[in-house]
Amino acid sequence: MAAPGEAATDLEVIRGKRAALFFAAVAILLGLPLWWKTTETYRAPLPYSQISGLNALQLRLTVRVTVVFTRESVPLDDQEKLPFTVVHEREIPLKYKMKIKCRFQKAYRRALEREEEALSLGSMQEAETMLAEPQEQAEGSLTVYVISENSSLLPQDMMSYIGPERTAVVRGITHREAFHIVGRRVIQVAQAMSLTEDVLAAALADHLPEDKWSSDKRRPLKSSLGYEITFSLLNPDPKSHDVHWDIEGAVRRYVQPFLSALSAAGNFSVDSQILYYAVLGVNPRFDPASSSYYLAAHSLPHVINPVESRLGSSAASLYPVLNFLLYVPELAHSPLYIQDKDGAPVATNAFHSPRWGGIMVYNVDPKAYNGSELPVRVEVDMVRVMEVFLAQLRLLFGIGQPQIPLKCLFSGPKSEGLTIWELDRLLWARSVENVATATTTLTSLAQLLGKISNIVIKDDVASEVYRAVAAVQKAAEELAAGHLASAFTASQEAVTSSERAFFDPSLLHLLYFPDDQKFAIYIPLFLPMAVPILLSLVKIFLETRKSWKKPEKRD
Repeated sequence: MAAPGEAATDLEVIRGKRAALFFAAVAILLGLPLWWKTTETYRAPLPYSQISGLNALQLRLTVRVTVVFTRESVPLDDQEKLPFTVVHEREIPLKYKMKIKCRFQKAYRRALEREEEALSLGSMQEAETMLAEPQEQAEGSLTVYVISENSSLLPQDMMSYIGPERTAVVRGITHREAFHIVGRRVIQVAQAMSLTEDVLAAALADHLPEDKWSSDKRRPLKSSLGYEITFSLLNPDPKSHDVHWDIEGAVRRYVQPFLSALSAAGNFSVDSQILYYAVLGVNPRFDPASSSYYLAAHSLPHVINPVESRLGSSAASLYPVLNFLLYVPELAHSPLYIQDKDGAPVATNAFHSPRWGGIMVYNVDPKAYNGSELPVRVEVDMVRVMEVFLAQLRLLFGIGQPQIPLKCLFSGPKSEGLTIWELDRLLWARSVENVATATTTLTSLAQLLGKISNIVIKDDVASEVYRAVAAVQKAAEELAAGHLASAFTASQEAVTSSERAFFDPSLLHLLYFPDDQKFAIYIPLFLPMAVPILLSLVKIFLETRKSWKKPEKRD
């Protein structure tokens, strides 16, 4: 019979084993899952499959063209076939992962009585005025009027006409292949007024290989919700020149109408400043033959950086800043001219830098120094200056000279300095650029989150990603339907949401929290508690194993 002391000892041993097993069970079954759940990185689900599908997205840009035939523009047999629709589609040959097709949907119909009357007038301006009165076309659409082959509305040596509105005129032909010949002329005019390979290449310049396009294709500004324009007068020699410029009146008369016409592409803010003792970073060279100074073409890039440090306009700006500088050279370096690559003087005496702005050198008339005391009062000819700055502004936004077909009469823009179809063409390019930028941003974000597992993905970030994906898909659908205004709006939303998700600060909270830091934090916390429990479990296991192997005593 066992002694009472031994029985008490065995009871304590059993109680200790049970306590150790209980602590181990609590730590493993409750503590470990609770710790795992409370310390895991929260990652909201993202549409990875939809994001990967955006790279294979095929953009189809549909331009709706209404072709209106007047009497005697085509043979009577062909006129009886009206109305009908013809679709002309071609792929834009760009080395880009996203396939882009341009689709011209031509709706042929007969001219109305009012249109017949307008196109029978004596001049194209009168006809345009009468045609535009009750007509309001959708953004991105075109109307091409086909007039008689012998019509006097156009000069006899001209086959087509492109106006400032969304309308054009082409000559018809009395030929059995009339529809085929007129269709080709319509396509040529429609391409010049809407989409060309160069326009799309400039829009996708940041996404195409470097060797595919020259640096001239990279002139346009990147798409943005807003732009800031700063006009600066640089007077490095105020002791010799008392310069006055009516910048407020010039902006009101010349710049504001252009920006108002361009308001669909973004918001604009304009300011001005005068900087004294601001010199160029390059010393001009003297030309003895002309007794003047000049800046060579290879030295122009070195002019911008020293001057830019004095501007101070882009430091606190949320939007791209365009700088337009009017430089009045000091008396010691007057007159000053800018030379091109061939050494010839530039007619405008100005140059521009892509995505930055432009600089114009304004020389003081030498007659102003005759019998005048210093400083000489200088009144800037703002008409000449604004002609240069507006031309540079058009180039910076990618609104260059259109590629007009042969024997085509082009009337040019109105007083705003911008035709309506040039604005449509800019919106086409911006829509494609926004879709490409949003797709690239979403793809990069998905790859980043897939590679780094400890980045937190909050619900608001995920909602921005879902919103961006939906906006890209909607923009592609609207482009295919020919709805330019809604497509541009959706593309802007796609860029805004994708960049808001990509640059969300919460993505960086645990980005620099590697595994070795986790071990350094958790080992001092869990090791003192885990070692006694593990040793107790090992001891219990060994004693249990020993008891199993111990032979039973037989009487």
